[in-house]
Amino acid sequence: MLATARPLAAQPGQGPAPVGWTEAREHQIRRSVTLSGTVEARRTSVVASEVAGLVVELAVREGDAVRRGQPLVRLRLENLELRMKARQADLVEAQARLELAERTRERRQELFESDVISRERLDDAATELAAWQGRVASLEAEIAQVQDDLERSVVRAPFTGVVVEEHTQVGEWIPVGGPVVALLDVEELEVELDVPERYFARLEPGSPARVTLESLPGTEISGKIGAIIPQADRQSRTFPVKVRFSNRQQRVAVGMLAQVAFPVGEPEPAVLIPKDAVVRSGSRETVYRVTDGRVEPVTVTTGAATGPWIAVEGPVHPGDRIVTRGNERLRPGQEIQGKPVAYEPP
Repeated sequence: MLATARPLAAQPGQGPAPVGWTEAREHQIRRSVTLSGTVEARRTSVVASEVAGLVVELAVREGDAVRRGQPLVRLRLENLELRMKARQADLVEAQARLELAERTRERRQELFESDVISRERLDDAATELAAWQGRVASLEAEIAQVQDDLERSVVRAPFTGVVVEEHTQVGEWIPVGGPVVALLDVEELEVELDVPERYFARLEPGSPARVTLESLPGTEISGKIGAIIPQADRQSRTFPVKVRFSNRQQRVAVGMLAQVAFPVGEPEPAVLIPKDAVVRSGSRETVYRVTDGRVEPVTVTTGAATGPWIAVEGPVHPGDRIVTRGNERLRPGQEIQGKPVAYEPP
């Protein structure tokens, strides 16, 4: 059993410290295992151009954050605009020819019904009408294609992310499918873990996980198991598991070292206290227990978390009053003036 620090007397003349306390409680919770992994991006893409063209503007640089749909590169448009004007002029002419063919067809139909012209001349008019209808349809489709090429001459970001590499510069010719920039999605990340075989059967996709990072002390991120790869490494007998989490504030970067805790096994009774009660100093975790109007430090080891509560091992029992507000500057044996603080039940 871990030793509890011996309470010391408060300093003379020191008044009671105002604090908030919450009772420890017993709750069924699943034990957790903590493993190390590396933060990876869920999506990376080398964005390519759908049309060939000369680069006239590189709208972003390495390190720039971009939103989905934001322009990345603009290509020269003059050739496409000239094609558009030529095809639009051809369309105007074809539509005029179509109108004439329609009127001719109508007149010849009347003459045929009056036995003035032969069936052959009526068929000639119908054939001419069909030809110009086809010509108009072909030009309209070609104009739509040129319009689509004009729109695709501005290469846009397919998703929100960060530019990590430039693959072209102003003045370069990009072929169809040529790379423009490399884009990294940093809003949705994952930690890839190597999970020992003994835990494999206990994992389930969608199960909650808790992510902490050495480079961001005090930060705890809620995630979930997104993928379990059922193929072990033959040497280490570990299975790849990916824990996914949201990074909307973009505080976490790809490549950071992460610690991931996720539940394993069946639920069992544990002592829970609010996370706010834990005071960390290096690897040491301490809580302050209220006894007869004074506080005593208790060394604990934290375990699985559920909402604002966390399981602890050590000499803490259900019903103990644990300081959750104002615990940062307390000293052993200090007199306190406390009031209860309520937390959402686990």
